[in-house]
Amino acid sequence: MDNPAGDVLAGVGARLRALRRARGATLATLADETGLTASTLSRLENGKLRPTLEQLLPLARAHGVPLDDLVAAPPTGDPRIHLRPVRRSGLVMVPLTRRVGGIQAYKVIHPPAGRAPTMNLQTHEGYEWFYVLDGQARFVLGDQEFRLGVGEAAEFDTRVPHWIGSADSRPTELLALFGAQGERAHLAPFRH
Repeated sequence: MDNPAGDVLAGVGARLRALRRARGATLATLADETGLTASTLSRLENGKLRPTLEQLLPLARAHGVPLDDLVAAPPTGDPRIHLRPVRRSGLVMVPLTRRVGGIQAYKVIHPPAGRAPTMNLQTHEGYEWFYVLDGQARFVLGDQEFRLGVGEAAEFDTRVPHWIGSADSRPTELLALFGAQGERAHLAPFRH
C-alpha cells in the first residue's frame, strides 16, 4: 500500500538542514525565530521526529519559503509562481527566485521621497546589483550621491555605507540581486 504522506515527509529533515545552513543560521538562532526548541529542530533535521503542521509553518516563515517547498509537495499542474510580497521598513520586496542559497532576485518598491522612514546608511557583507525598472532612484554610496533613471543600473560592495530610495514624489521600482548576506540584511526583522 502506498503512503503518499510518508513520501512527502521523507525528505523534510534534509531540506530543513539545507535551508538553515544556506542561511548561515544556527539551531539556536532558528529556535529563537520559530519558538521551537533547538533539540526539536535537531530531531526534525535528523529525521528522528515526524514534522507536524504546527512545526512546519514557523519554519517555512523563518526560511522564507512556501510550505510546499519544505515538504516537496507534488506539483499541482499550475505553472504560475505565486509571489508573496514582504514589507520591511517602508519597502515592498517581491521575491522573484525561490531556491535556497546563491544569488536572490527581488523586485523592490521604494516609497516616494519623504515617505521613507529614514535615510540611514547601512553596511553588511556581500555585493549588490540593482536596475531601475520605473521612477527615479536616489543612491548614496559612501560620500557620493547618484540619481539613476529607468534602464540604469548600479553594482557595489555592500561593506561601503549605502542607501537607496526614491528621488522624487513617485515610488521607485528596482530589480535587485544579492547573495545570502544581503538577503539577511534586507529581510531581517526590523528592530529599533
